[in-house]
Amino acid sequence: MTAGETGRGLLELTRPVNVIAASVLPFIGAFVAGGVVDRPLQVATAVAATALAVGAGNAINDYFDREIDRINQPDRPIPRGAVSPRGALAFSLVCFAGAVALAVTLPPAALAIAGINLVALVAYTEVFKGLPGLGNALVAYLVGSTFLFGAAAVGDMAPAVILFLLSAITTLTREIIKDVEDVEGDREEDLNTLPIAIGERRALYVAAGLLAIGAAASPLPYVLLEDFGIAYLVVVVPAVAIMCYAAYESFSDPTAGQGHLKYGMFLAALAFIVGRVAAMPTAL
Repeated sequence: MTAGETGRGLLELTRPVNVIAASVLPFIGAFVAGGVVDRPLQVATAVAATALAVGAGNAINDYFDREIDRINQPDRPIPRGAVSPRGALAFSLVCFAGAVALAVTLPPAALAIAGINLVALVAYTEVFKGLPGLGNALVAYLVGSTFLFGAAAVGDMAPAVILFLLSAITTLTREIIKDVEDVEGDREEDLNTLPIAIGERRALYVAAGLLAIGAAASPLPYVLLEDFGIAYLVVVVPAVAIMCYAAYESFSDPTAGQGHLKYGMFLAALAFIVGRVAAMPTAL
């Protein structure tokens, strides 16, 4: 295996698309809190720390999941031999160290969130992943908390709380659908995920019910937060429509359903930026 192939394998371990997507979330949290212009260094630090932490979490997840991936995803770097298990573990630890070094420069609330999340990322695969619903809930918290992390980095978490809750609900929905998709490999590894514990179709009904709650709550930022204009609703309505269709689609095709749900989630995150920008006073 050449150095170039190993380097590509290490990059794949981080799941670059997911890292980029996750790095946008603390920026949105800081933007909603109104701190992007006033505290750009803190925002940049929060974004970089999130990127390193997510990359590290993905790498260590692949380390612990290497036997499952031989069944579910044999083209991942460890199963195909691009990266050794020990190399993946060492790489994840370096990324974790970088995330910690950045996080300690942020305000105490942001540092506390970072500390909790780093422990949760390490514990997820070995402790929570095989517990019905709990592993899904932990991932949902981790994704939603990145909005809080960005807001805390600029000193005001309150505006991002609703965003955290809505994101956590939709992420929990997607994680359950992903578990339905991965049932075969999870059974081989004796994991007791929610679809295995209660059945695939019942798990999909749980996911659809959670999404319905999130859809019903989606107007709340416009109703409760003064800094969100009608533009938020204009963007969030099609986002909710896409996610609802994805939940319906998952009953026949979980892979396509969870993929489309991701697109809806990104559009919903964009709605917060659009809504915040549109509500800003102009300087004319």
